[in-house]
Amino acid sequence: MCQTIPLRVLLFCLTVSTAIGAADVLADDRPDKPNVVLILADDLGWQDVGCYDIDEPCPYETPNLDRFAGQGVKFWQAYSPAPTCAPSRAAILSGKHPARAQKTHVVGGAPPSAYNANSALISPWYSGRMPLSDVTIAEALKENGYTTGHAGKWHVAINHNAFPQPDDQGFDYTRADRGVTKTARPNRLSGFATNDENDPYRLDENGFPFHQNSADALTFLEENKSKPFFLYHATWLVHAPIHTRCERLLKKYCEKMDVPFPTDPGHWEIEGQKNPFYGAMVEMLDYYVGRIFHYLDNTEDPRWPGHMLSENTYVIFTSDNGGMERHPGEVITDNYPLDKGKINAKEGGVRVPLLIRGPGIAEGVETEAMANGLDFYPTILAWTKTRTPDGVKFDGADLSPFLNSDLTDASRIVDQNGEARDTMFWHFPHSSMQSTIRVGGYKLIRNWNDVLLKGNVPLELYQLYDADNQRVDIEEANNLAAKMPELAQSLDRQLEEKLSDSKASPPLLNSKLPKGLPNDNKVCRPIDHGRDGDSVWATIEENGAKVVKANLIYTDNGGHRYEEWYRMPATLDGNRVTATLPPGTTHYLFNLIDENQFLVSYPYIPPSNRSKTPFSERAFKAQDKKQ
Repeated sequence: MCQTIPLRVLLFCLTVSTAIGAADVLADDRPDKPNVVLILADDLGWQDVGCYDIDEPCPYETPNLDRFAGQGVKFWQAYSPAPTCAPSRAAILSGKHPARAQKTHVVGGAPPSAYNANSALISPWYSGRMPLSDVTIAEALKENGYTTGHAGKWHVAINHNAFPQPDDQGFDYTRADRGVTKTARPNRLSGFATNDENDPYRLDENGFPFHQNSADALTFLEENKSKPFFLYHATWLVHAPIHTRCERLLKKYCEKMDVPFPTDPGHWEIEGQKNPFYGAMVEMLDYYVGRIFHYLDNTEDPRWPGHMLSENTYVIFTSDNGGMERHPGEVITDNYPLDKGKINAKEGGVRVPLLIRGPGIAEGVETEAMANGLDFYPTILAWTKTRTPDGVKFDGADLSPFLNSDLTDASRIVDQNGEARDTMFWHFPHSSMQSTIRVGGYKLIRNWNDVLLKGNVPLELYQLYDADNQRVDIEEANNLAAKMPELAQSLDRQLEEKLSDSKASPPLLNSKLPKGLPNDNKVCRPIDHGRDGDSVWATIEENGAKVVKANLIYTDNGGHRYEEWYRMPATLDGNRVTATLPPGTTHYLFNLIDENQFLVSYPYIPPSNRSKTPFSERAFKAQDKKQ
């Protein structure tokens, strides 16, 4: 007997069936290769973004980033690979830890020398560039059919404009206009943008100055939206010079911070988050980044009609290091409750905002899982189903299994051994002279000044979080090393293993320090040098301390504007040091390191900030003295 189906039930079934069928079609129609946008802010601190505000209220307004955070995942415990710009950028692009890459600070590519005559410690040699042999994210994605774009800062060469540039390392499109961050002339109380149609920074309909850097990023998106694309948008904001071309915002933040309108263009000494120039810069960064979000959200995807680009685009927003708290004559910002800032490996120098949005990633989720800029490369390869280039070994972890899960199980973030990743380390043998490691909720700091000058290791140990990931001492105010010596020593051993595995270069002692150092009377004395074909040699006389390592420091462009120096091991045989000059070498010198970690340079290289003479003028010429 036939049973009549009520019309409302039939319509419901039809609707469900149609919806399921449409979902299947849409799923099948989704382009195989999702787009990726990586936005890297410059010197933006963890407490400079509104949605990260804890403890003291933050005066900076970041509505676009706050909104974006609600559309994806916000990491509370995200870190940069280094406490300064260039090593973080190189690490993000190459997937290689700064210590392993020997790219641990900005600029680089110079013979080791004391910073000034009174510097007891000397930074080791570190590379001036990311080598061409390093396969970048862009190069890997190009092999998978992606169009690659760079807009903004590069700074992984010895100079912003020195070789290699983005188009040498896999980018099809590259633009580096500083836009509104160009220094105002004659000072930062001038050069404000106007409504004049001839003003290169003409104010837009929302009262913000035209920013070429932002326009370049949008141009790349518009020109390449019909293809799978990767955009690396490295903004110049909020790096020094600390100034704004938006007078409206400067006045706004003076009022909001309850500070007087600036009259001295060269100084700002009010403590805390009270710099109105910087407040204006943070809001401008948020506005320009917001334009990227708006474009993706409101532009139809030519590869997926009926859908917006954002539906098939992964977006990462982060910073290259912690906030720069001050420079001479100016307080910029304050990373409180985190201690210190840029150029320091404490939390304020390496903890950064990290927001990630994309297909399949939950919205409005906050996580305490640890993440690092080193994780982006393997994660992007997983998102795009791009094979890992031959010979590439990542120091970071693939975040995609975690991001595609319920985001409560941080053990889904695994290291290269397939084990849950709970450890990160940093090596910064410059300025603050630190190496640090975080294991779980504990963080250990090794100060190289103590190690090399005091002969012992008075470590710093802090408990940032408890076993339940509840905040304990993110301020790094309570040093537990004396109370927990066994844990401190255990973490120090783990740190040493990390440094050894990555062949990290430690700082050196200055044998020319005027006030003297213990054992500096035992350093070796260079006697003579010479060359036989491509072989160069030096003879030395030991004076009580054994020379344990020798390096050849050489350049192939001595006298060039971008004179760049490299390092290779030399051979020690008794009192003789030998090395083979690489082809094209123009100048060279020897570095001798003894058992007490003293550096002897032959020829001697004076303090770097006291001499304007090119290093090549003090080194041996490759054609000198043939034997």
